[in-house]
Parts: sequence; structure tokens; C-alpha cells
Amino acid sequence: MVLSRRLLVQRSDDKNKLYSIDAPEAVCISKGKAHKKYEFGSYVGLVTSLRAEPFILGIQSFEGNPYDGHTLAASLKQAERVGSFKAEDVYVDKGYRGHDYSGSAVVHIVGRGVLRLPGTLRRWFKRRSAIEAVISHSKNECRLARNYLLGVMGDSVNAILCGCGYNIRRLLRVFIFWLWQILSSGCLHRPAGVIVMNGR
Repeated sequence: MVLSRRLLVQRSDDKNKLYSIDAPEAVCISKGKAHKKYEFGSYVGLVTSLRAEPFILGIQSFEGNPYDGHTLAASLKQAERVGSFKAEDVYVDKGYRGHDYSGSAVVHIVGRGVLRLPGTLRRWFKRRSAIEAVISHSKNECRLARNYLLGVMGDSVNAILCGCGYNIRRLLRVFIFWLWQILSSGCLHRPAGVIVMNGR
């Protein structure tokens, strides 16, 4: 009843509008892209490594629609706690200008003027865009795009499970590739005269 009344009295210029009766915690997130200007759901912060095959080091859902820069400190704190490491360099996009992080790590805001940087730093700046592929895989393969769990707690649990699923897929891929290399090199072979049967 309260949600119905809130839905009827809200106006187009109101803040914190109700977009869904089933998920009242859903917010409108402005993407700023021509093909998809807005998304509706919850805001998720991602922290990945700068490897060629990046792993998700930290992932969490934020209630409401916070500014990107105001989620940096919480995201890095979670990643350092889970991974038991201390971040030294952090590479973010221009949406994190005016961030709230005050730790010992150096925050590099990737923007224009990349060609004027030294070669080593330019390489790390280019690696920042690798997180876009991680976000896409998490949405399409790990069900980050659609959450079927209830409430704010459901959003948080779904984000953590998506991150775990992504990392497990990466580990399985590495393990299968390693096993295929061993089998193709002939290191593992079956002794002659042995019959392998699969039975109950």
C-alpha cells in the first residue's frame, strides 16, 4: 500500500523515484552512452588485477546511486582484506575524479594525454580498459545483469557470487589448459594391457 501510494504521487523531477514494485531498491543509473543511456538496478563496484588474464579481487554492491569516486575507498578496502595484500598503484577512469580514497596507494586517473607519458606507465594506463571485458563477462556469463535474489542483501550476495563464479571459470580454464598440455606432450600415458571400465 505504501509503495502504491509512493508510485502514484511521485513526479518526473523527483529524486529517489520508485522504478519497480518488486524491487524498490532499484535505481536509475546514467551510463552516458548513445546506445544505452540508462540502466535500472543496483550499483556494483569491481576491483581487478592488471594481469593479461585478470581476476576479480573485490566486488560489492552499493545501496542507492553513489558517485563513482565515493566508492573507491570501500572497494579497495574489501579487495585488500580478501586478497591479503596492500595496493600500490590504482588505475581508474575519469569517473573517479574527486575520489574519497586517502590510503597509501597512488591513484592514477586514466584520461587524455596518455601519449605524453613514459612507456611503462602508458602500458598500465592501457591495461585499465581490460576491466570492461570483465564486466561484460560477469553480466553475460555469471548472471550479474539480472538478480533474482530479494532486497539489498540479495544484491550484495548476488554480486559476491558472480565474482566467485568468474574466478572459478578462470581457474578451470587454466587447469584444463595445463592438463591438455600434459596429455598432448605424452607425459601421462596408460600402461599397456590395462582396461579402464566405468561401472557402478
